[in-house]
Formats: sequence, structure tokens, C-alpha cells
Amino acid sequence: MMKQLGLPISLDTKMLLGNFSIEKNQALLAFIDNLFSQEYSSVVFVSGDKSNGKTHLLQGCIFKALEQNLKAVYVDIKQTLPTDFLNTLSDYDWVCIDNIDQLSEIQQQELFDLYNQIKQTKTKLVVSASKPPGELAVLKDLKTRLSLAVVYRLEQLDDQEKINLIQRKMQDKNLDIDDKVYAYLFKVFSRDLSEVLSVIDKLDQESLRQKSPISIPFVKKILKI
Repeated sequence: MMKQLGLPISLDTKMLLGNFSIEKNQALLAFIDNLFSQEYSSVVFVSGDKSNGKTHLLQGCIFKALEQNLKAVYVDIKQTLPTDFLNTLSDYDWVCIDNIDQLSEIQQQELFDLYNQIKQTKTKLVVSASKPPGELAVLKDLKTRLSLAVVYRLEQLDDQEKINLIQRKMQDKNLDIDDKVYAYLFKVFSRDLSEVLSVIDKLDQESLRQKSPISIPFVKKILKI
């Protein structure tokens, strides 16, 4: 994990644009890549279901910006933030704000102010939410501004894409698990990627403790399914 300067929010060093390789979202990646060579401000709104990669994309933007010695900040609205914080970020080159569907009313006004401030800057503002702008329960003026952003929806991953994603994460942990185990978990446990990743962590701990490989019989035994 890597700590961001000035903020108590950790960045995950595995969340890079280079390994955000879901083919269905290549148009979005190409657009983001172009933003790094643009001299004017831009606002991008990314929506998508839970575990579809919104945080990965936003943190990937931050890492690329930092690599280019740009001033960049990642903010997760689910974290506790000081009042009058979002409207102080217009001097950053890249501002990525995650989970804006969780904004308080005060924070909505702060984001509205930030949106207006960056018109005169080179700031790239990337925000994420589970729903597109028109479906957000936010202040009318903010909703209007967000509707003017470049809006992308992250495509839903199919099971094989989820398995490929899990495999990459397991390789980082030097874990070798048969694809059949993932397929079984999707079938009988959950299709939610974050829940599957969480239970794999649990299975990994138990497999080390019991000195047993992670197999379908082992999954049945541990999860009692």
C-alpha cells in the first residue's frame, strides 16, 4: 500500500491503468489516456455496479498522474473528510473522487463549487458513482453540472472476466487455485466479485492453517455449502 501525501487514504499499488484490462472498457481507457496530453480542464463521470472497477480506474489515474510528476489526489467519499475540503482541490492537476452517491448535502455544494472553479484551470476531475448523473439524489445544480461531464458506464463483467481478474490478484499473492473453484463459488456462494475475493482470503488462511490445498471439497467443508 502507498500513502497519499496529505490524506489518510491509502492507495493500492496494484490498481494501475496498465492492468485495468477489461476489453469492454477500452474506449474509456483511451479517453483517459488522451486527457494526460490535454491542456484544458475536463470532467469525467464513471458509473458502474459494485466491484466493477470504479476504484481501480480512479486510483490508476492517480498513479499515472504521479508518475508524470503531476499533483494528484484520490478522495473516497465513504471516508470521513473535513468540512470545506472538496472545494479546495482546484490547484491539483488530477482529482479523482470515488462514491459521490454518498455525498452529504454540504459536500454536494463543495463539489459544485469545485466543478465551477476548475473551468479556469487544467484540472482533470474524475468522479464515480453506482448510478449515472441523472439518477443521483443530489442538488439540482450539481446534477445539471455532472450531466455535462463525459459520462461512461463500466460494463458488467462476465464470469470468465471475473475469474481472470481474480487470477491476477491471486498471482500477486503467489496463490495457484483451479478455475473450477472460482466457478463453483460463483454458482453456490456469490457472483459478487468483492464477496468472492473476501471468501478466498478466508479460504487461504484456513488452507495454511490446515495445510490443505484449496479445492472444491475443501470449500464445501470450510463454507459448509
